[in-house]
Amino acid sequence: MSLIVLLDAGPLGMITNPKSSPENEACKDWVANLVSRGVEVVIPEIADCRLDALKGMLSYAPITTTVMLKAAEFWAQARRMGRQSADDASLDADMILAAQKMVMVSDGDQTVIATTNVRHLALFSSAHIWREIS
Repeated sequence: MSLIVLLDAGPLGMITNPKSSPENEACKDWVANLVSRGVEVVIPEIADCRLDALKGMLSYAPITTTVMLKAAEFWAQARRMGRQSADDASLDADMILAAQKMVMVSDGDQTVIATTNVRHLALFSSAHIWREIS
């Protein structure tokens, strides 16, 4: 079984922030450690903010029709449960990211979202604070 880690905007922001802080450096080291151990670290398109340099080093997960249909399903479910993570008029990036993770899951792999805020993602997906993933 292999581990696949999708990065959300929180860890991606720390990795790409040109200002070094202990937290940013810890996150960069964490990603480098995962990659050196053979863990597939993925940039989901929904969190891609001109991350061209990282795309050459990490895997990339584009948004597909299948992902958007699954995200719409999650979006509707969350609203029925009274647990929406975005305004009705907003694009719900958390639901799209959860859908990307769901579509990426294959037999024998453990796929998890690395985040700085688990609350919205955990409703439909395995998500953990990035420091908790090893």
